[in-house]
Amino acid sequence: MFKGFYTVASGMLAQQRRTEMLTNNMANANTPGFKADQSSLRAFPEMLLQRFDELSIPTENGLNLPYNKKIGSLSTGVYMQEAIPAFMQGDLKETGLGTDVALLDVSMPENGSVFFTVAGPNGETQYTRNGNFTVDGNGFLTTASGLRVMNTTGNPIQLTSDQFTINENGVLTSDGVTARLGIGLAADANRLIKLGDGLYRTEDGNALANAYNVNGAEFKLQQGFLERSNVDASRTMTDMMTAYRAFEANQKVLQAYDRSMEKAANEVGRIG
Repeated sequence: MFKGFYTVASGMLAQQRRTEMLTNNMANANTPGFKADQSSLRAFPEMLLQRFDELSIPTENGLNLPYNKKIGSLSTGVYMQEAIPAFMQGDLKETGLGTDVALLDVSMPENGSVFFTVAGPNGETQYTRNGNFTVDGNGFLTTASGLRVMNTTGNPIQLTSDQFTINENGVLTSDGVTARLGIGLAADANRLIKLGDGLYRTEDGNALANAYNVNGAEFKLQQGFLERSNVDASRTMTDMMTAYRAFEANQKVLQAYDRSMEKAANEVGRIG
């Protein structure tokens, strides 16, 4: 009976975490460059149940032989193993703002993707697909959250004004200042660690390869555009309803177990 409680509770926890992930996806449906998370549910290892007993043989002195009989396997629950971003290309939206830049994947290695290179709060190298840039009071090109955008040599890009042009090869020109936006290539984007706010970092802290120098990686930059989130709102809503119904079903089973335990505690063994 108690095994049933644990199994049902694990199912409820898994569906709760899946609902939280889907809710976060829906909340970021309009966030530029956001990559929707996908979950995978895994079952815990099954238990093999056996019944141990004795076989009595009616001999002169009596003989009891121990034996076990297989009853069957029992599932021990389910859990949400991980949430992995889906790095599919999002649609491009024209904004007309010169500070907006979108990355467009033309041809990428399997599971590969390219990212803007930015300097994190502690100076560490981080990556993003959100090209909603601006120019701060010191003339540095920054993300909307204030992180400085880096060039190909790993230095921040400083401008004299917010009037600049960026060609499809990433070359920025403004009043005599010329720089090239740092673009990193993740050969397997699924190995990146998600930090939140559309930012990622590598597992070992090392910088990604310079995407301009990698054969087989073709991409271009579009000034005046933003990459939309790749969240499919209608499918996400359907998945949220499915997760809710699964949670509700587990909840009803838990209530049935609770009623059975209450009956056992109050009625079984009662002296009439």
